[in-house]
Amino acid sequence: MSAVAAEASAAAAAKIMVIDDSPTIRKTAETLLVKEGYSVITAADGFEALAKVADYEPDLIFIDIMMPRLDGYQACALIKNNARYAKTPVIMLSSKDGLFDRARGRIVGSDEYLTKPFTKDELLGAVRAHLAQRSA
Repeated sequence: MSAVAAEASAAAAAKIMVIDDSPTIRKTAETLLVKEGYSVITAADGFEALAKVADYEPDLIFIDIMMPRLDGYQACALIKNNARYAKTPVIMLSSKDGLFDRARGRIVGSDEYLTKPFTKDELLGAVRAHLAQRSA
């Protein structure tokens, strides 16, 4: 199987979750990911996300930090502390780009930190990097 075919089949099988309280961010990320062949699940906050993580078992999770009810740090910690999902890559999304915010993301178990607004290349690059690590 060629590298392109292998990547295409990985994309077809990969389920990616986008958790953000902004409908615009959710729709933008979903549109970009679906165009690349990924299956996308969205959630508007941490509570909705936790139920959907259990239902859909995504291969990769993007999560906004600043959300009502259950923020991204709390939701990430809950996901990573569950043995079933501990190896699922979680990428924090935030408009804050401070060292403290990045460090706090690492402390709760995030695998990467993307600053909003992110570009198509940043989003897809993060997906490819983390899915490649999982299949390696």
